[in-house]
Amino acid sequence: MNGLSVSELCCLFCCPPCPGRIAAKLAFLPPEPTYSLLPEPEPGPGGASAAPSGTLRTSSGTSGRWKLHLTERADFQYSQRELDTIEVFLTKSARGNRISCMYVRCVPGARYTVLFSHGNAVDLGQMSSFYIGLGTRIHCNVFSYDYSGYGVSSGKPSEKNLYADIDAAWQALRTRYGISPDSIILYGQSIGTVPTVDLASRYECAAVVLHSPLTSGMRVAFPDTKKTYCFDAFPNIEKVSKITSPVLIIHGTEDEVIDFSHGLALYERCPKAVEPLWVEGAGHNDIELYSQYLERLRRFISQELPSHRA
Repeated sequence: MNGLSVSELCCLFCCPPCPGRIAAKLAFLPPEPTYSLLPEPEPGPGGASAAPSGTLRTSSGTSGRWKLHLTERADFQYSQRELDTIEVFLTKSARGNRISCMYVRCVPGARYTVLFSHGNAVDLGQMSSFYIGLGTRIHCNVFSYDYSGYGVSSGKPSEKNLYADIDAAWQALRTRYGISPDSIILYGQSIGTVPTVDLASRYECAAVVLHSPLTSGMRVAFPDTKKTYCFDAFPNIEKVSKITSPVLIIHGTEDEVIDFSHGLALYERCPKAVEPLWVEGAGHNDIELYSQYLERLRRFISQELPSHRA
């Protein structure tokens, strides 16, 4: 597809199907849900009823109390004790979708909470074990959410919904748990860097982590694209310069989905970027397996954030 003219690109992206639908076809692959949220029954005369195995008692949500049920495909790697550190609830986005949220209390009295926007083709059920492991190792609590159309979140995936979804998650984290922006680390992985960059360009927070980020939808689909067109989707490259919080960019040099050049380009455009982590030989989905991944995150959080330098 190299060598397309601007008029051909305009025809491709501006004529039906609309750019948003093309972006959805390129970017969104919601899996079959690996969990469900079940209404929590009212306590009986003898006190609170016991939750069945694989379920979790939660705080009251906008629509009542919920318990989390994980299917086998969630591949949960911990015991009930770790499962009990998780709370789940539903909130509503400005676009009217019901958004599923998960709060993992990994460390009592943690200085930071990571607001994690996950990658494609996964949901909160599949990510729950990773969140427990990550939060425990970097000494942070983890808050995450499912995009519209993912997990038990309602609606359909779209670029506009991504932005509304993370706004709803941000507001829930701030109001429900009373966590201030200077205690929130925004973390986006792959497609999750799109809502993360958008939110970070509008709100100041403790820090931002961009894991295998993309510059824009056009640049993923057409690698020779040099500028951002008005019909481009996910224009991280145009927003990253507006981020006022410290930014750590992580990318594998052998990424087969989003080329390493995307991480480099964002690093060059981001005035608040700290020393990046380029993981030699890593692809798109295995960076977490390299020891330097956790080492770099720990150093960033414990030594490089403004509160530690003050």
